[in-house]
Amino acid sequence: MSVLTLAFVMNSCGGSRDFDSNTELWGVVTNAVTGEPIGNVTVTLSPGGGNAVTGSDGLFQFTDLAPQQFTVTAQRSGYQTNRRTVTAVVAQVTEVNITLTPNP
Repeated sequence: MSVLTLAFVMNSCGGSRDFDSNTELWGVVTNAVTGEPIGNVTVTLSPGGGNAVTGSDGLFQFTDLAPQQFTVTAQRSGYQTNRRTVTAVVAQVTEVNITLTPNP
C-alpha cells in the first residue's frame, strides 16, 4: 500500500478529524427601564480579557472560546455596570442578554 493510499484511508476512516471543541457567546444589551437596545456598550469577557463594543442594535458576540465559565461585564457611561456569569458549553452557542440601569 502506498503512502498516498494509506493517508487517504486514514482520512476516510476518521484518522485525522477536526472536531469543534470551542464555543460562542453572544447577547444583546438593553436599557432596564425602556427595554431599548443600547449601543456603544463595552462588554468584557473574563477570563480571557476579550472586549466587544455593541452596535446600535445592542448586539455583542465572542467566538472561538474555550468552553468554561465566564463573567460578562457590560458598562457604559450614564449606566450602572452589570455582570452576568454564564457557562459556555462545547460546540454550542450561549446567549447572555444584559440589562443596564440608567444612573439616577
